[in-house]
Amino acid sequence: MISNNVTRLLDSRKIHYTPFELPIEKLGAEETAAILNLSPEVIFKTIVVVRPKGKPMLCVISGATVVNLKAVAELVNEKKVSIPTMAEAESLTGLQAGGISPLALINKGFAVFIDQRALNYPEIHISGGQRGLTLRLDPRDVQKLTNARFADVSSPQA
Repeated sequence: MISNNVTRLLDSRKIHYTPFELPIEKLGAEETAAILNLSPEVIFKTIVVVRPKGKPMLCVISGATVVNLKAVAELVNEKKVSIPTMAEAESLTGLQAGGISPLALINKGFAVFIDQRALNYPEIHISGGQRGLTLRLDPRDVQKLTNARFADVSSPQA
């Protein structure tokens, strides 16, 4: 069983979660869903979004969707926001793509937005802060731990 800072934090706060070990290569939400025999709708991915000035943000969205950059820009009163390259996202967070998780970045100054679609499910899957670990837990627990806002920050994939 994988144990890391994220699982230790959840354990210390007595937050219920179910860990799932996966292959350690970078997996997208669709691949994760296929391995776990789930719909991509309940696999949530963390997308780094940057603004012209200031700290990057984290958008936690369903694997069946893409970030709605216009909606995110409106939320943070910016004209435009963008998604960095994978290498830039890794540099900004200090985590490998495929392992970027808001739970691993608590107290690091990232604003976190969880797509409101998460509230449609009693539990969602998110990265456990490293490749090869996904956690199933209540989206409200993620919101409380990360001081996130639920907002409409995604659009269906084209």
